[in-house]
Amino acid sequence: MAPHADLNGATNGAMNGRHSGAHANDDLFTVSAPNVIYTDDAIQSSYVYRTTRVSQGPGGKLQAMPFETNYDFKVERKIPKVGLMLVGWGGNNGSTVTAGIIANRRKLSWPTREGVQEANYYGSVIMGSTIKLGNDAATGEEINIPFHKLLPMVHPNDLVVGGWDISGMNLADAMDRAKVLEPTLKMQVRKEMEYMKPLPSIYYPDFIASNQEDRADNVLEGSTVRQEHLDKIRRDIQDFKRDNDLDKVIVLWTANTERYADILPGVNDTAENMLAAVKGGHPEVAPSSVFAIACILEGVPFINGSPQNTFVPGVIELAEQHKSYIGGDDFKSGQTKMKSALVDFLISAGIKLTSIASYNHLGNNDGKNLAEQKQFRSKEISKSNVVDDMVAANKVLYAEGEHPDHTVVIKYMPAVGDHKRALDEYYGELFLGGRQIISIFNVCEDSLLASPLIIDLALVTEMMTRITWKHGAEGDYKNFHPVLSILSFMLKAPLTPPGTPVVNALAKQRNALCNIFRACVGLQPESDMTLEHKLF
Repeated sequence: MAPHADLNGATNGAMNGRHSGAHANDDLFTVSAPNVIYTDDAIQSSYVYRTTRVSQGPGGKLQAMPFETNYDFKVERKIPKVGLMLVGWGGNNGSTVTAGIIANRRKLSWPTREGVQEANYYGSVIMGSTIKLGNDAATGEEINIPFHKLLPMVHPNDLVVGGWDISGMNLADAMDRAKVLEPTLKMQVRKEMEYMKPLPSIYYPDFIASNQEDRADNVLEGSTVRQEHLDKIRRDIQDFKRDNDLDKVIVLWTANTERYADILPGVNDTAENMLAAVKGGHPEVAPSSVFAIACILEGVPFINGSPQNTFVPGVIELAEQHKSYIGGDDFKSGQTKMKSALVDFLISAGIKLTSIASYNHLGNNDGKNLAEQKQFRSKEISKSNVVDDMVAANKVLYAEGEHPDHTVVIKYMPAVGDHKRALDEYYGELFLGGRQIISIFNVCEDSLLASPLIIDLALVTEMMTRITWKHGAEGDYKNFHPVLSILSFMLKAPLTPPGTPVVNALAKQRNALCNIFRACVGLQPESDMTLEHKLF
């Protein structure tokens, strides 16, 4: 049997009942409207999508035209049994998220210096935040519900977790090595995690820092046999799904940051060339791309949580051909999430940012890997691009081609461990030549911020596999585009379908996630106009 963490419900009977065809009968709400139909198997809704199209006439005058499109959505109500396979399972994030799911499933509590701590999913937008459903019919008060109750979603406690790592250390020892969790919590989950051991992973030394070599004791043989590695990863996924009686598997990369792969014509520019490059063992095929291709060929969603360019053009084209979901890149957890929120606020307030200086130092293995320039460059790119769309949207403040100076520095400081220190300075221009300087010192417990994002990415991705749509007049439902831009809220450098804009503004990203899910149950976006309280 493939190594895994069997993180199911309290009893097999309860879990089997849930996964043998249960239909989210614990729905918190239903929509009472002629455009929404509930069946045992699905929620079907008709939805009018309203946008504004703008054209430019003579003299540059703009003409705005309201536009409507009719869509039908169908959401499968059966909640499947889902496996989550992590590449880098034995790292800080992998061991932390595994321990966290065990703690939540078992409803653990443990003593700390501040008092008794109970397991929770704080930091997860899906499990820890709410969404406005509407206003109370009698009082007008807002009614907010847990985000995960908006649609019939998988609960993280029911995930079966497994994966790969270049280090063969069992998950309990890996958890100790990570130095993230309280000793009193580790004692309670240790016995269960001692039996979890990662599958051998792919190790191409050229793609990660040389200082990772001492961890690489659990690797697939050879560094040029890309095709054999691809085939082995596919078999691992098949075995994991079969051995754990799973309906679906999600694969997520939370391993080391790789260097950027060179985009080479004839190698990784098309799907056909990409497959040929794997078969020929081309040295510019990254380990993460091999995992992505294996998942695409298996029809398994693959999410990239690191900043490298895993999704070279050939991989994206392959995903489109196989209609297999992909998403990335790079977890957006601490410093970058603050930046995308603050920059959005400042520019929306009409303040012109002229420079952003970001410095951070950390002492975990992620920081150690990023100490080498090629790997740091991947992270620098993902961190530096997060303000681009917000700047481009404001032609009042910024002329064509104008952009704030933006510097990102990362330093490895072993003594800091997982408690990353992030220091940011924002320099802006105010009214009549005034200046504003905002300095932020942010201490981020890196893995405790990233682990809930892993859960969010898995839950949203799985949900998207059960949502289909069609134009009102079409006959057959179809899936969303294979590139899951709906995941952007959780990612620094959001991957979008070719030719479509990238949105980094945090509020827009969350609104997109909320409103797509609302559309799936036939509800319009909440406008927050509250006209009912403003008009006489």
